[in-house]
Amino acid sequence: MHVIFDNPVIPGNTGNTIRLCAGTGFVLHLVEPLGFLLDDKHLKRSGLDYHDLADVQIHPNLDACFAALGDARIFAFTTQATRWYTDVDYRETDALLFGTEPDGLPIQHSHHPRVTDQLRIPMLPGRRSMNLANSAAVASYEAWRQLGFASGV
Repeated sequence: MHVIFDNPVIPGNTGNTIRLCAGTGFVLHLVEPLGFLLDDKHLKRSGLDYHDLADVQIHPNLDACFAALGDARIFAFTTQATRWYTDVDYRETDALLFGTEPDGLPIQHSHHPRVTDQLRIPMLPGRRSMNLANSAAVASYEAWRQLGFASGV
């Protein structure tokens, strides 16, 4: 499985997701431009000592990221979607795409021809969005659960 962060800006969220990916075996793809340096102290602090245990790939743009994923199905997470993230039968090769912390995914990215479907994580009315790292964790663990927590203990 893959997690994609499109232009992340808060290093702590990316660090937390590095730790998530180290724990699940998912690959984290970061699409430039990034809103921080990869040696940022907040990124390192939130990822603790898990950086060496995670597969993190950097891509210059979203198309390059999609090309690296080959035929993977790509699910774009957006508050504009009508389908819930739990309504998908996930496969080991799927990718979960998330936008920036302040703005979410641009419409041209959530409707990119490579995107299989748009998904949402339910929230109470009147809430703008969830934290990026939390959203990635919620979606990743649902996908991993469906896959029988492959290789997990």
